[in-house]
Amino acid sequence: MRWLAALACLLAVSGAQAAQRTPFQIRCEDTITRSLSVLTAKQDGYTVNNQLPYSALTARTGSMNRNMQTLGLTVTQGMHKARVDSGPILQDPASGYECIAPKVEIQLYYSPVRIYVGNEFAPGTCAYKEILAHEMRHLKAHMDNLDRVQKVVAQALNRRFGGQPLYAPSGTAVSALQHEVSSTWFNFIRDEFEKGKIEQDKIDSPEEYARLSKACNGEIAAIVGRRRK
Repeated sequence: MRWLAALACLLAVSGAQAAQRTPFQIRCEDTITRSLSVLTAKQDGYTVNNQLPYSALTARTGSMNRNMQTLGLTVTQGMHKARVDSGPILQDPASGYECIAPKVEIQLYYSPVRIYVGNEFAPGTCAYKEILAHEMRHLKAHMDNLDRVQKVVAQALNRRFGGQPLYAPSGTAVSALQHEVSSTWFNFIRDEFEKGKIEQDKIDSPEEYARLSKACNGEIAAIVGRRRK
């Protein structure tokens, strides 16, 4: 964008001049309300469903293509909401620019967590408890990831909006801020949530599947074997 290039030149010149600030910069930096970024994270709990057979869970995950059975499944998705406010807008007719003090509030959360245990495994049995315990490890990994994403995004927001005005051609500052949040920041948050899959895959290791097949004196493996016949 041409205006971004022009703004970069303006900032480069101001940086080269070090202590010298234009009257407009002085107005923006010294009199406008300080910019603010606020980020919160929350978790709405989870539900456990024991109504579907493990074959349905396996089909849902595509595990049958790898000759693996999905005995339990934890389903959720990283989500976010944002509220953007510009505060007062200061204009500089001489340069054709304006400045705002961005106020960005972002909320991170997971969609309602649904934990499934195949209906072949009755609640209260050893097999059910083992599979549920495995899924609870997935749940904890999701919550740990939420904490991590919150820290990473909060630090990035503070670096971007920490007390500095946002400059743009007159009439475009608010739309520029909204576009930045809905594109750049939402993509950044989505990518950070996706990084949590690494820990999820570690939980579903071959060693863990081998352990479950031998758990409860072979009860889980026996139930799966009977259903396959």
